[in-house]
Amino acid sequence: MAFWISLLIAAASAAALLYLFLIFPTQWLKVEQVDYPLGIGKRILQISDLHVDMLRISPMRLSRAIKRAAPDYIFLTGDYTYREPYLPRLAHYLKEMASAGVPVYAVLGNHDHELPRLRKLSELMESCGVVLLRNSMVELLEFQLVGIDNYSTGHSRFKESFRWVADNKPVLVITHDPNAVLFLRKPYHYLMAGHFHGKQINLPFLFDIKPKGPLSAKGIYKGLHQAENGGVYYISKGVGQAGINARFMVRSEITLHKV
Repeated sequence: MAFWISLLIAAASAAALLYLFLIFPTQWLKVEQVDYPLGIGKRILQISDLHVDMLRISPMRLSRAIKRAAPDYIFLTGDYTYREPYLPRLAHYLKEMASAGVPVYAVLGNHDHELPRLRKLSELMESCGVVLLRNSMVELLEFQLVGIDNYSTGHSRFKESFRWVADNKPVLVITHDPNAVLFLRKPYHYLMAGHFHGKQINLPFLFDIKPKGPLSAKGIYKGLHQAENGGVYYISKGVGQAGINARFMVRSEITLHKV
């Protein structure tokens, strides 16, 4: 009897540790804050890599976090889902974001381009009041916003994205794959991306096993950095997961940029 009790205790302890180190970080949402004053005087909330097919943060919880952050804009930097049956679930999240009463702009990620009918996602965003930028820009009161389509799938069009950009206002860029900064020759002031999930499973040599491009090979996969062309870029750790529904030593994140 003592043997079986010890075995049960050991199994329960192992399960608790697995939950603590692998599952809990996917539920423990952190609001990162980045101060990079450009003279715009706005609060921009970046939400990246929702992956609603594996997301453990509820729409209401995300909504509460958005309201506490009190942003002036919400920017979505790609990877919503690659599975069409999950689009109704995505709709709940988009509607909660729209309920914040601030403009919401979005770009696509590599997983989104796996959807058999990408038009369905575009139509969903439009119906929820989300403006999807696909290699295009929009001029806002305080700055110009450029949305570059995903680089790793070959959908980025830098020249087209910057076609109407002028030099009279700061230029902010949203894109999914941050590797784009290595090939972007157009000037910008601040860029927001995602894609790497902050490593998701924070183990040495992870990106040797699963390559994510030249930036991650250099050890650049989260946080604030400066590109060779002088532009500053931020890589979000994202909200959801891909591959396996776990995180190790990396919390889910949304990011409040004060620019």
